[in-house]
Amino acid sequence: QVQLKESREGLVQPGGSLKLSCTASGDTKCISTMHWFRQLPGKERELLGSITETGTTYYPDSMKGRFTVSRDNTEDTVWLQIDRLKPEDTAVYYCNTDTLESKMWYCRTSNVWGQGTQVTVSS
Repeated sequence: QVQLKESREGLVQPGGSLKLSCTASGDTKCISTMHWFRQLPGKERELLGSITETGTTYYPDSMKGRFTVSRDNTEDTVWLQIDRLKPEDTAVYYCNTDTLESKMWYCRTSNVWGQGTQVTVSS
């Protein structure tokens, strides 16, 4: 199985930047595409961006411009860079990954969530 652990929660001033990390452990060779989501207070979880094993990124149209997803497969880590932070970016940010049974004999297809990390944007 795969476990995901996001970086510690952060308090950032409006206009600033923040880079969140998420490190995988366990059966990391089973990992395929990795994603970042967030959940604003009282809202459903929303996709911020995704990155494949080869580094191809995808961003929903509504998230293009301020969010950048990157990963280092040798470190089993994915990052989320958020620029020009706004108070409305205050949310719990989640790392997520797909695992595929086709990658190794011991893998199974699944979707794994990190525990989430609180980001607060406030002056």
